[in-house]
Amino acid sequence: MNISSLTRSGLLSQHRKELDRHFAWFENKLPPRPAKFVGWVRKPSSIYARIPIAILLVAGGFFSFLPVLGLWMLPLGLALFAQDVPPLQKPMAHGLGWIERKWLERERAKQERERARGTQ
Repeated sequence: MNISSLTRSGLLSQHRKELDRHFAWFENKLPPRPAKFVGWVRKPSSIYARIPIAILLVAGGFFSFLPVLGLWMLPLGLALFAQDVPPLQKPMAHGLGWIERKWLERERAKQERERARGTQ
């Protein structure tokens, strides 16, 4: 299966939409200034800034043994690449979906613990 057949079948656009939804969800979790930056980086017109930022993040992820740089940079860089590289969209959409589900489960468990403490 090649890219053109994926595009015709609509699978590619489905993964792109799912990826955009996850990015919007994460953007809403950020404070206003970082959220504004993420919104700007996600715009199609920001491709010339997004690609170098993604390259730097991936490179920083490989050098995670150095101070300040960390493994957290690698998935962030890949997520930015996924905006423009269709084969990365499906795995990144699935990965971000997993992260979102775990986040929501953690929030629910936290609320249940707080409710249980409040009733004691």
